[in-house]
Amino acid sequence: MRFRFHRTLCIKVLLTVLGAAIVSFGIYNIHRQTNITEGGVLGMVLLVNRWLGISPALATPILDITCYLLALRVLGFGFLKWSAVATLCVSCFFRLWESFPPLLPDLSPYPLAAALLGGLFVGVGVGLIIRQGGSSGGDDALALTISHVTHWRLSFSYLFTDLTVLLLSLTYIPLGRIVFSLITVTVSSLVVDWIQHPHRPRLRLRKKAGTE
Repeated sequence: MRFRFHRTLCIKVLLTVLGAAIVSFGIYNIHRQTNITEGGVLGMVLLVNRWLGISPALATPILDITCYLLALRVLGFGFLKWSAVATLCVSCFFRLWESFPPLLPDLSPYPLAAALLGGLFVGVGVGLIIRQGGSSGGDDALALTISHVTHWRLSFSYLFTDLTVLLLSLTYIPLGRIVFSLITVTVSSLVVDWIQHPHRPRLRLRKKAGTE
């Protein structure tokens, strides 16, 4: 029994670390190099880095902790515990990637490819972390807090935070590239949802077939 518990815990930690490595790798090597931003806290990190010169390794935990404190009563300590682990891992991996030059070719001339590939990296990384019961950043905490205070649907709260950050990003990103930011946000959201519920489409098809 104890062996199974430790094995499960080790798997959760490893997948959380892997997710943090993937999402930070994508943001540093694609989003940050091509000025295609994400929404939510991830996009705000890039915005702060652009205008204030603050490294994502420092900005990420500051913004995340602020969001977590706001949502403490809503989310509970279990969610915050794994989110703290993930946030620390993301920050450490950012510092690691920053010690190297970009490891991927510059995709600035190919914004659509950058948007799709960047969304894939973020979606896979965030999806792995959320599946372990945490979050890669304060996005989830912030969206839940907004939903709780305003009584909006959670999906609308996510959309509100993403669009707010993308509008602020117009201060340094041309409108044409914001379109690609919308693409990368959409891709990452779909990938996260697929990782969370990989069998959902099959179950629906089987249920439909059984009713015919």
